[in-house]
Amino acid sequence: AKDISERMQVQERLQHMAHHDALTDLPNRNLFLDRLQQALIRARHHDRLVAVMFMDLDRFKNINDTLGHNTGDQLLLQLSERLKHSVRDGDTIARFGGDEFAILLDDVDNENSIAAVAQKLLQTLSEPFHVNSHELFITASIGIAIFPHDGDDPDTLLRNADVAMYRAKELGKNNYQFYSDDMSARNFERLTLENHLRHALARQQFVLYYQPQVDARLDRIVGVEALLRWQHPELGLVSPSNFIALLEETGLIEDVGKWVLETACRQSKNWHDAGFDDLQMSVNISSRQFNNTEFIDVLHDTLDRTGVNPECLELELTESMLMRQASSVVTALKSLNELGVRFAIDDFGTGYSSLSYLRRFPIETIKIDRSFIRDITDDPDDAAITRAIVVMARNLSLKVIAEGVETEKQLAFLEENDCHLIQGFYYSPPVPVAEMTALLEKQGRRND
Repeated sequence: AKDISERMQVQERLQHMAHHDALTDLPNRNLFLDRLQQALIRARHHDRLVAVMFMDLDRFKNINDTLGHNTGDQLLLQLSERLKHSVRDGDTIARFGGDEFAILLDDVDNENSIAAVAQKLLQTLSEPFHVNSHELFITASIGIAIFPHDGDDPDTLLRNADVAMYRAKELGKNNYQFYSDDMSARNFERLTLENHLRHALARQQFVLYYQPQVDARLDRIVGVEALLRWQHPELGLVSPSNFIALLEETGLIEDVGKWVLETACRQSKNWHDAGFDDLQMSVNISSRQFNNTEFIDVLHDTLDRTGVNPECLELELTESMLMRQASSVVTALKSLNELGVRFAIDDFGTGYSSLSYLRRFPIETIKIDRSFIRDITDDPDDAAITRAIVVMARNLSLKVIAEGVETEKQLAFLEENDCHLIQGFYYSPPVPVAEMTALLEKQGRRND
C-alpha cells in the first residue's frame, strides 16, 4: 500500500510538472491552451466573450544581463505572486517561458471590464520590487485578443494577442493594446524589417555617420560621435529609431556593436594619420556589449588591430548601465581604463543622476541630455538643472558636452554658464565620413 501511495504521489507530481512552470509554479503553455479550449467551448454555448492577453516584460533582459539570472528569477517569483492577485479566481495566468506571460479571462462582459483587468495588471507592477538588496522597477506591454471578434481558436487568439503586444511596445511600452486588423499588416512589416536586419551586417548595409563635438571658445571640432545608420537598398536610409530596439531584442546588437567599434577605431586612425591627431572618437556601447565577459578582450583586440591611440577613444555608457551593478561595473571600468580608453556618461540627467556615484567611476565626460537643452532658454527648471550639472562637473574636474544644441540662444546660454563643448544641429547634423572629413579639412589641422 505504501508503494502504491508513493507511486501515485510520483505520478501526481509528474502530472503537475507537465502542466506547470518549474520556476513560478504557474500554469504553462500546455495547461493554458487546454483551459482556453474549454473556455471557448463554453463561450460558444452561452454566447459570451473570452479574452486572451499576452504580456511581455519590458527590458527584462537588461536585469538578467546586469544583475544575473538568479536576481531575474527572484524577480519573476515576486512578480508572479502579484499577478495572481490581480485577476479573478476563475481566470488563468500562465508563464510561457522567459519574460512572457499569458492571461485567460473567461466569461467576460465587455471590453471595459477587460481593459480594467489590463490596467490593474500594469498598476500591480508599478510598485518597486526588492530583490537581493536591489530596488527594481519593471513594466510590461500587454496585447489583448477577444473571442469571437479576433479569432475563434486558441492559436489565432494567441497570435493576435502577441501582435497587439508588439504594438504596445512600439507605442512606448508600459501599456496595453486591443488587437485590430491593421496590426497584422504592421506586424508583417516588422517581421520583414527584422528579417532584413539579420542580413544587413553580412551585406555591408550598415554605415557610420559622424556628428562633430565643437569647442565653442575655439570654434573648432575637437571630437566626433560615431552614429549607426542602415542604408537599405530598397527602403533607403532607415532611421535608428526603427531598428536599434530590434537589434537589442534579437541580440544582434553585440555583433553590430563590434562592427561599430572596429569601424570607428579604423576611421579614427585614418584621421589621426591625416594630421587630425587631437580628434576624440566617441562610440556608444550597449548594455549587452558591456556586460559580455568577453568585451575587454574584444576591445583589446580592436585596439591592437586598428592601431588607434586608446586615449583618443571614448566609450559612451548610460547612467543605468553604471548603477545596476555598481561594484562590478567599477572593476570592469578600471580594467578597461587600464587599456587607455576614456569613458563618458551619455544622456546625463535622465537616469539616476546621483552626484556622489560619479566619484566611484573613472569617468571623464558627462553629456547633458538633449531633453534639458531643448527648452533651456524658456524653462527655468531645465536651465537650473543644466547649471547645476555644469557646476557639479567642474567641481569634479569632468568635461561637459551639451547634446542637441540647435539655436544660437541655446549656445549663448551654455557659454554664459561655462559649458563650451557643444554637439548638435547648430553646428552640424550627423554626416557621412566624406563630409566629416571635409569639415575637418576646412578648419585645418592643429599645427597648420
